[in-house]
Amino acid sequence: MSRGDGLLNHNLLSEDIGPQDACGVFGVWAPGEEVAKLTYFGLYALQHRGQESAGMAVSDGSRIVVFKDMGLVSQVFNEGVLESLQGFLAIGHTRYSTTGASIWENAQPTFRTTATGHLALGHNGNLTNTHELRTRIAELQSGSGELPFNTGVAAGTDTEILTALLAAHPDLSLEESAIAELPLVRGAFSLVFMDDTTLYAARDPQGIRPLVLGRLESGWVVASESAALDIVGASVIREVDPGELIAIDAQGMRSHRFAPAAPKGCLFEYVYLARPDTTIAGRSVQATRVDTGRRLANSSPVEADLVIPVPESGRYAAIGYAQESGIPFAEGLVKNSYVGRTFIQPSQTIRQLGIRLKLNPLKEVIAGKRLVVVDDSIVRGNTQRALVRMLREAGAREVHVRISSPPVKWPCFYGIDFATRAELIANGLNVEEICASIGADSLAYVGLDVLVEATQIPKNNLCRACFDGVYPVELSEEHRVHLEVFEGIERRVSTSENLHVDPLALDALKLP
Repeated sequence: MSRGDGLLNHNLLSEDIGPQDACGVFGVWAPGEEVAKLTYFGLYALQHRGQESAGMAVSDGSRIVVFKDMGLVSQVFNEGVLESLQGFLAIGHTRYSTTGASIWENAQPTFRTTATGHLALGHNGNLTNTHELRTRIAELQSGSGELPFNTGVAAGTDTEILTALLAAHPDLSLEESAIAELPLVRGAFSLVFMDDTTLYAARDPQGIRPLVLGRLESGWVVASESAALDIVGASVIREVDPGELIAIDAQGMRSHRFAPAAPKGCLFEYVYLARPDTTIAGRSVQATRVDTGRRLANSSPVEADLVIPVPESGRYAAIGYAQESGIPFAEGLVKNSYVGRTFIQPSQTIRQLGIRLKLNPLKEVIAGKRLVVVDDSIVRGNTQRALVRMLREAGAREVHVRISSPPVKWPCFYGIDFATRAELIANGLNVEEICASIGADSLAYVGLDVLVEATQIPKNNLCRACFDGVYPVELSEEHRVHLEVFEGIERRVSTSENLHVDPLALDALKLP
């Protein structure tokens, strides 16, 4: 759920919002510590994963207090709020909406009273069998005397469904309920949840979204990324295994296996979703990005004077490209660090400012130079088109664009909010056509197998669906219909002589 620094280059133009991650989650069990403040700093470290809303739930052992609001972590919480949230157990969440509207009612954590106490829950990912789960909740609640499942605004979120599902067993503890119900949940889910005394963490059997376990001197921490553990002074113990449920309370930490592990970690985390100082599967994201840049230099060389990154997520691939090619690395673009989400849109008279609100070229550096411009991905192409034009206006002699991921051609149903498939420029145009569209002198993407090799993870253990259309988790009938409709249209169009699929022509059939 994010439009933070790592994503800024994709939101340079208001009409060209790039792929956004679902959210960041954090949990801490630490008697004697200021858990609300630890959660605040943990969420601050995960701000790049969600900027629409932030929230936390804190328990003192007898009650859970939830505080959440729209906005950034630093906007939602202040010293007074954090001082009022006293306890030894907390979970936190930063949100970018992929299901459900961006409104206060859908901010997380969710909260629900259960037969055995209270439940608060935060979720990163997207479920693919929500219809079946709603039916399951109705069956469990029938005749139980419980209030029916919420059909209001928040019912549109996967998180509300998960919360209702775990709360639907009046005869089971929350831990027992999770062991019983999580095997029935399909899709991507990295969860932190809690009752009055216990912190829980769970990860889907494919481990699509990240989740790590850390140790404090006086307790335990779980978070979406290891960088959040570093920030709060926790040592990284290990990743939460795919298909694992962890429970932490006064008796210690215990683990349950609710489904066999079938690892399919998200490949796009390495491209730019995760912080560069995060470690995934024992390898830093920064090292993977530098290695990807080196490989890109080998596969797509070009004669040039400078290699410059598109800040910030193109930086490490650009460093690798420069190291391998021998072309000097330079900072050719200055980023305005204080521009995140742009709520005030420019009027027509100043719309030409566009990209310059967030990036401005260093003319003395790039004038008269042949540039290699390294970016992490191309979504619609509007940002790259504006960027190339701006660099030429600043005096660049040549602009060669290099992309540290393969062309994005397929939607994500597991927690990344890509543009619809109809809007993805690589879905309808080949590389040469995209190059002409953005006005570059040359364009090259890293190959899928090359990117996979840079991660040092076996290809079959990665979800690559946005690049190759191979979905590792079964999709609902609704999602399958969407894919079949697009495939059928593209097949008919591609067989027509001299025609290709215009990436904007199918806009009326938007995917969820």
